[in-house]
Amino acid sequence: MVQQAVDILLVEDNPDDAELAIRALRKSNLANHLLHLQDGQEALDYLFNEKNTKPKLVLLDLKMPKVDGIEVLRKLKSDERTRTIPVVMLTSSKEERDIVETYKLGVNAYIVKPLDFEQFGTAVAQLGLFWLVLNQTPQ
Repeated sequence: MVQQAVDILLVEDNPDDAELAIRALRKSNLANHLLHLQDGQEALDYLFNEKNTKPKLVLLDLKMPKVDGIEVLRKLKSDERTRTIPVVMLTSSKEERDIVETYKLGVNAYIVKPLDFEQFGTAVAQLGLFWLVLNQTPQ
């Protein structure tokens, strides 16, 4: 069986935020190869399964059940196989310690979710365009 390529891995436990992000990416024609997972353990299982393709971008929530976003980020950036995958924290946390900790671990960007639905959709679409279309990554 041929594994479907995944461009964006969305790791988000809030179904409303996930749906909004997916809609925004669809509207920008960036959701064709998107996989939505609901917690950090699912993300780690996917990312470290050798049968799966590596995504071009991980949109990662910070506060999740089972394994939080900081631990997912720590494991991704400390492993040679996944270190170069761009990771964008997409979270409601404005806590300085969360921002500092994620940057120390190697996050590529930290975006605080706008409370306004339209702003949130615009932010996600712009993230997708930048990381999938404009940004150059190692092959």
